[in-house]
Amino acid sequence: MAGRGGPVKAWVALPMLFVACAARLPESVAPGPTAPLTPLGVVAEDTAPKAGLRMVPPEVYMRTFLELFGGFAPLDVQKRARAADGGKLFDTWDDYVSALGFPDYRQDVPRQTQTNALMVATFERLGIALCDRAIEHDLKGAPGVDPPRVEERAIFAFDVPSGLLDANEFAPRFDVLHRTFLGYPAALAPSQRVARFYSLYRDIATGHAKAVPKSRFTPQEAGWAAVCYGLIRHPEFHLY
Repeated sequence: MAGRGGPVKAWVALPMLFVACAARLPESVAPGPTAPLTPLGVVAEDTAPKAGLRMVPPEVYMRTFLELFGGFAPLDVQKRARAADGGKLFDTWDDYVSALGFPDYRQDVPRQTQTNALMVATFERLGIALCDRAIEHDLKGAPGVDPPRVEERAIFAFDVPSGLLDANEFAPRFDVLHRTFLGYPAALAPSQRVARFYSLYRDIATGHAKAVPKSRFTPQEAGWAAVCYGLIRHPEFHLY
C-alpha cells in the first residue's frame, strides 16, 4: 500500500500545480521608442475629375420634391403646383414624364441614361413652382386666413419682417433654406455664398418695390422667392 501511495499523491498534487500556474499574472511588455518610417517613394495623388457631373436617377429627385411639397402623393402635388393658375406655372405630370428622364411605355420612350439640359430645365420649372407655392402657403396664407405658424411651414420656416433685412438678419434665415435644400449649414459652404445670396435677395426686393405693375408678391416675398430659385437650381442640389 505504501508503494501505491506515491503515485496517488502525485495525481492529487498535479491539479494544484495547474491552479498555481493559472493564477500567475501575465508578463507585461512595455512599448519601446518608435522611429518614423522612412518613405520608400512618393506618388502624387490624381484628384482630377474622371467624369462630368451628372444627376442621380429621377426617382430620387421626385421623392425629394414630393417631400419638399409636404410629403403628398404625386397627383396631390400636381394639384398644389397648379393651384388657381392652371398651366401658367405648372402643367401636368404627363407633360413632364419623358423630359424628367422617366420611361413612357405608352409612346415607347425609353429611360434617359444621361443628364441633359432639358432634364435639368424641367426640374428647375418644378422647383420654381415649389418656391412660388411655398411663398403663398408659408408667408401669405389663404385669403382671409393668417399664414401658418413657423413650425407648420413647409419651406420658409422663419419669421419674415415687413421691411428689408440687413445682412445679419438675413444670414440665420438663409441658413434654414440652405439646410433644407443642400443639407448642411451655410457656415460650412464657401465663404462668399451667404453674401452672394444676400445681394440677390436685396437686389430683387429693391427692384420689385419699384416695379410697375405690381405683382401679387411683396418685395420681401419676391426677394425670398429669388433665394429659393437660386438654391433649387444650385449644382449641389441637382448634380454629383
